[in-house]
Amino acid sequence: AMNYMALASSTAPKMLGIFWLDAHWLDFNLCLAQMYFIRTFCIVESALLVAMAFDHYVAICIPLRYTTILTIPMVIKMGLVGMTRAVILVFPGPLLIKRLPYYTKYVINHAYCEHMAVVKFANANTNINRAYGIPVGLSVMILDLGLIAISYFKILQAVFRLSSQNARSKALGTCAVHVCTILVSYTPALFSILTHRIGKKVPPSVHIIFASVYLLVPPTVNLLVYGAKTKQICDRVVGLFLLNRKNSKN
Repeated sequence: AMNYMALASSTAPKMLGIFWLDAHWLDFNLCLAQMYFIRTFCIVESALLVAMAFDHYVAICIPLRYTTILTIPMVIKMGLVGMTRAVILVFPGPLLIKRLPYYTKYVINHAYCEHMAVVKFANANTNINRAYGIPVGLSVMILDLGLIAISYFKILQAVFRLSSQNARSKALGTCAVHVCTILVSYTPALFSILTHRIGKKVPPSVHIIFASVYLLVPPTVNLLVYGAKTKQICDRVVGLFLLNRKNSKN
């Protein structure tokens, strides 16, 4: 939840300022900072999805060893590895953009400082930036999706060996929430990455919409999805809804 809040906070305030207050100007260094934090939190989010897949694998495939494998030190180590990977992979991006000259174009056709949107307007050879930006995004996605796929392959093997239909349904229901989160997170991200390379005929407005959806929708949807699976939250929401309905009748 904290990573989702940080990711949304990196873009939402400035986007609201653009749409509501017509505040389009952003200092170049602040633009680079926004770009850095967006990409960092996105890679951290991907690492969290891998960690959640591993958590489900341990809980379903080797439940008796769950408490001995996923100890607090292990969870902290996984979090630090995910954060360190994001910081190291993203760090060269702003430095590579900082060295580029910008003589005529200062307006990017985007709702936030997206890496390739800024690179396209540089008056210099940007092959290094392109060779860095897109492969990093694809490599992270392919690696993490591969690890998630391996986890779910093992999970499905274990689930279909269960004799109890109730236990099988419960295990699949738990995984379904995570799969929905993966689809919501990776689908717009993959579209955004590929359109820079092969989607030259895609209208800029479509690309901007998907890039914005990629950052703003998953934090909202994923929190609602996981909240709906938590009984205490569901009971509280239903209670508030019934209370408001009762007050409106009175």
